[in-house]
Amino acid sequence: MEEPLRKRRLFCLQGKLIMIKLNNPGATLFFPDDFTPEEAFAHTTHLGIGAHQDDIEIMAYHGILQCLHKKELWFGGIACTDGRGTPGNGPYAHCTEEEMHAIRAREQNTAAAIGQYSFVAQLDYNSESIRNPVSEDLKNDLKQLLKTTSPSIIYTHNPADKHDTHVAVCVAVIEALRESPVGDVPPTVYGCEVWRSLDWLLDADKVIMSVAGHENIANALLGAHDSQISSGKKYNRATVGRWLSNATFFDPRSQDIASKVSFAMDLSPLVQNPDLDISDYVQRYIERMAADITARLDRQLKRS
Repeated sequence: MEEPLRKRRLFCLQGKLIMIKLNNPGATLFFPDDFTPEEAFAHTTHLGIGAHQDDIEIMAYHGILQCLHKKELWFGGIACTDGRGTPGNGPYAHCTEEEMHAIRAREQNTAAAIGQYSFVAQLDYNSESIRNPVSEDLKNDLKQLLKTTSPSIIYTHNPADKHDTHVAVCVAVIEALRESPVGDVPPTVYGCEVWRSLDWLLDADKVIMSVAGHENIANALLGAHDSQISSGKKYNRATVGRWLSNATFFDPRSQDIASKVSFAMDLSPLVQNPDLDISDYVQRYIERMAADITARLDRQLKRS
């Protein structure tokens, strides 16, 4: 029997047929530049995969910055959820759920244009539908996009994040990579900060990413999501504040390694070894942090 139409979502863009079987009829692909879709996918080297519109800009600015104005490096983005259910406050208090859905999608495309992304995909999932357990449809969409792009670096949520949808996307990314052919799996996968800082990791366990530079671009990227900021969540200020705090409080005995720093967790071992349990992997980080705290106290209390 032929696949249902919803599972044969094809995109005809700029006269080219892109064979990507995305599951949601509302899923979209946006290409800010003049490249054909084939070219845009083929030259994507850095890929950010976030749960919501604006997560990419908060957690993956390092990748955006690495690719900015580079001919050989290009950043692509994937936003997994649809933006529905977002409370509209302040100037957006009058907006219906469907209007907020459209506004958030436009804001994500605006950010993609500002950041010179190769593409941004919006997969249009309801947040609840991809949690408990992780959605097979989402995982299969990600596998399709990974096959099409084959990036060198992926930025996604970290598995210790305190937002359930963020954790669901992180797990979906890991599972999609584990089920992908070896050639589609990048050597580097980072789990980044959004709803929980990774300052608690031991310094040796942190992936330290300088996000200093092009401050106007960072502000514009974060500010593109006005429906979130003007509705009462100052994500733009909070994100930059975290970067500044990470840099200043990283080492009490040395100069700052950069003026702004973002931390990440290395998820590459989870992808390279499918036998590693995700919960156990995170627990090891927690145990190392707990052991460090205990040893520091014991030294002061003169315990052996």
